[in-house]
Amino acid sequence: MNKTEMADKLAKKCDISQSKALECVNAIFDTKPGQGIIAVELDGGRKVQIAGFGNFATKHRAERQGRNPATGATITIAAKEYPTFKAAKGLKDRVAE
Repeated sequence: MNKTEMADKLAKKCDISQSKALECVNAIFDTKPGQGIIAVELDGGRKVQIAGFGNFATKHRAERQGRNPATGATITIAAKEYPTFKAAKGLKDRVAE
């Protein structure tokens, strides 16, 4: 399912227009700078916890040494922040059924 399909289902379920539903989906999930509720919270170093669904958070990966597979040369891989998602028990149980 992509954003458009999600918006179509949301529009039908909540009896709103498809354009308004797409606007709502984008307001939550957009990844453009300064857009998307989840992305903005993660940018600020905060967690997003949706009861029964899961938790979005960020983790820090430290700088480390790696190897270039083509040459075998040692390279330094820069430190970075990356997003994570951990499914809640309710979602895990629903999918497992």
